[in-house]
Amino acid sequence: MRRQIIGISANNILDSGETLHHLPISYTPDGYVKAVQKAGGLPLVLPVGTKDLAKDYISQVDKLILTGGQDVLPKFYKQEKTVQGNYSEARDHFELALLEEALLQKKPVFAVCRGMQLMNVFFGGDLKQELSSFTKILHMQDPVPREQPTHQLLTKGSSILQEIYGERTSVNSFHNQALNRLSSNLTETALCPDGVIEAVENKKQRLLGVQWHPDFAFEAQPNEMRIFNYVVKNL
Repeated sequence: MRRQIIGISANNILDSGETLHHLPISYTPDGYVKAVQKAGGLPLVLPVGTKDLAKDYISQVDKLILTGGQDVLPKFYKQEKTVQGNYSEARDHFELALLEEALLQKKPVFAVCRGMQLMNVFFGGDLKQELSSFTKILHMQDPVPREQPTHQLLTKGSSILQEIYGERTSVNSFHNQALNRLSSNLTETALCPDGVIEAVENKKQRLLGVQWHPDFAFEAQPNEMRIFNYVVKNL
């Protein structure tokens, strides 16, 4: 049986530091690669490029993972920038094109953190640009170790997430923005106790998004490996 080819969106950095001679690099966190391999898939990293490349990239993969990283530029959801974030307009354009092509080619999409936020923006939703005034729960847990869960997750009945995580569990948290107005194309299927949307689904289009980072914890938390198994084998 042929391995499922899982396209994983990459990030880039202009200066990689002294260890890599300050080279510009394209990269993706190793957790995605290793978790996909462990689940029996074949990871294929998709470096940031121009929008015209998206069709060919998506044609080469069976499924797409949109990874975490920078904040989505507010102009893409019709807001003025109100916080000094870390942005990459080139990445936003490219990943929006990847998502559009995945939908056109009927390829499933698993979106993590920034990826879930970008998915909501793609379908017309918007984001909270900062969470500090909205909640007392710490959603950016650094320097707490990345594999350690720090807040509760409440899943909704009949959701993919409840099948994997049960009704209540705990997850890690590494984000300073969150979904605000949810697109009508998506259904919220898990929440933090403070009301922050932690997961979305569209079963018909085979879309699944989570706000936390399973890629940070798949070796330490069995649930986080189960979600990669689901993505590779069932999504």
